[in-house]
Amino acid sequence: MSKVDPILLSVYARTFKSITDEMSMSVQMTTRSPILCEAKDFVTGLYDAEGNMLEQTENLPILAFSLAPVCKYIIEYYEGDFSPGDVIFHNDVFSLGNQNNDVAVFKPIFHEETLVGWAAVKGHQADIGGNVRGGYNPNATEVWQEALRIPPVKVYEGGKLKKDVWDLIFANIRLDIVSHDMRAQMGACTVGERRLQDVIKKYGLESYNAHKAALFEASRKMMEAELSQIPNGVYNGEGMIYFDGHNQGTEFTIRVEITVMDKSIKFDYSKTDAQTDGFVNGTFTSSASATILTLLQMVNPDIPHNEGMIKPMEIIIPEGTVLNASYPKATTFGNHLCPPNADAIIRALAPVIPDRVTAGWNNLLCSLTTGHDEEKGDDYVDIGFMGLKGGSGAMIGTDGYDHIGMIDASGGLLDQDYEMFEQTTPHLLTKHEFLEDSAGAGQWRGGLGVETEFVIGSEDTQLVTFGDGDFEAAFGLNGGEGSILNIIEMTYPDGTHVVPNNKDLIEGVPKGTVYHQIAGGGGGNGDPKKRDRELLKREVRNGIISEAMARDSYGL
Repeated sequence: MSKVDPILLSVYARTFKSITDEMSMSVQMTTRSPILCEAKDFVTGLYDAEGNMLEQTENLPILAFSLAPVCKYIIEYYEGDFSPGDVIFHNDVFSLGNQNNDVAVFKPIFHEETLVGWAAVKGHQADIGGNVRGGYNPNATEVWQEALRIPPVKVYEGGKLKKDVWDLIFANIRLDIVSHDMRAQMGACTVGERRLQDVIKKYGLESYNAHKAALFEASRKMMEAELSQIPNGVYNGEGMIYFDGHNQGTEFTIRVEITVMDKSIKFDYSKTDAQTDGFVNGTFTSSASATILTLLQMVNPDIPHNEGMIKPMEIIIPEGTVLNASYPKATTFGNHLCPPNADAIIRALAPVIPDRVTAGWNNLLCSLTTGHDEEKGDDYVDIGFMGLKGGSGAMIGTDGYDHIGMIDASGGLLDQDYEMFEQTTPHLLTKHEFLEDSAGAGQWRGGLGVETEFVIGSEDTQLVTFGDGDFEAAFGLNGGEGSILNIIEMTYPDGTHVVPNNKDLIEGVPKGTVYHQIAGGGGGNGDPKKRDRELLKREVRNGIISEAMARDSYGL
């Protein structure tokens, strides 16, 4: 066994991270769909020969822990039958995928003739077959109505393209852009492959194996140190889901029991409500990923994201619950169960670690438009990233993020560029701005929400809506106030006013329709009357808070 050098250990850690960062940059610069190149709805990862996570660059956190389970499944599936030059595709939610549209590329990495690791990229594709262009079908009751299922399949074997397999996959996908984006993901995997081979060539295979094991152990100890700061005990929290897409008035409860014991933590969802008959279901992978990313908001952000970090965690999500639907249930909405899952965890832990949790974040209410762009003579799919999320919740000592801009507690100002939005769709953007009084009041206010408006530019446009943000606003903590509800509404050229359901599919939306959306802010934290007076006055002058709200909520 090679001796572990602490300096070299740090070099390995930073090198693994730089490799996944470079892979991420490659995807961003070579993909064509705005879902990938602008919204960065993808994750890049590096894994060892057994599928253990070496490092990842998440971009969108809900994907952060969606690759390692599939990597281990692929290793078992093929029983070690891998060669240099193999490329494997996968999206199947019933073999540890997280969402049908999130299609992964895996590439085995060899040093000489020894399998030493894996490079992988998973990204949200603009279309994945099924009944509805774009992949979101609120009317679905089973997986085949949602997507083309891709269990592990080699599209390249030994460096040679399997043309029949490639053609079979893309004959079932509507948009040519998807094949181009999958090639870009393959290219990023090749970047990861070359960089890891260079590292092992430089330091040797024995050194690589010894230092990755030491890195896992160091990360495990870092996570244990964070968990030891949470008082031992059993804590319970709940989050709500509203409407399954089929039965009006239906509600479903996520229930988590969190057990903290010294240096370990267990999340048990056994009392969560049963799966639905609609597409409002999660998969184990999407739900476990949501659990992990929520916990990561409460611990040291410098912990490396590798296999060791997740060792002190146990996650129990029984099959047949709304967070882990059984075959062949529809599950496309599963990624978007992250917010109520996060709410449940926050509510459970807020009493014992109040300085580490945020108030509630604005819940998702999203729309997806698809149609034919007459000017370009081509079809388009657009997920309205600009307006689908508002602000994040405040922490003790810190206001929430203004307009987090992306889905599933992502953080950061991920958004669509206005000019690119108008180039990639036929729509005309007329408004996108922070919304006054949208943030929950508090000593530390929530992040601001946004108002978005555009004119639909294609005839017979199809609009899909999904989310729960019109049912439940972000909640406040420690005397802070909640925020406002989300709104999606449309005004047709003839004056007809349409308010879609929060899981809906509307066909034939006419050209010239005005689409209007409000995404609320995050919840406030602490007594609003204790907010800094001078800061509050500036916010009134700047149109962040109205005089009425400053008087009524803040006592100014």
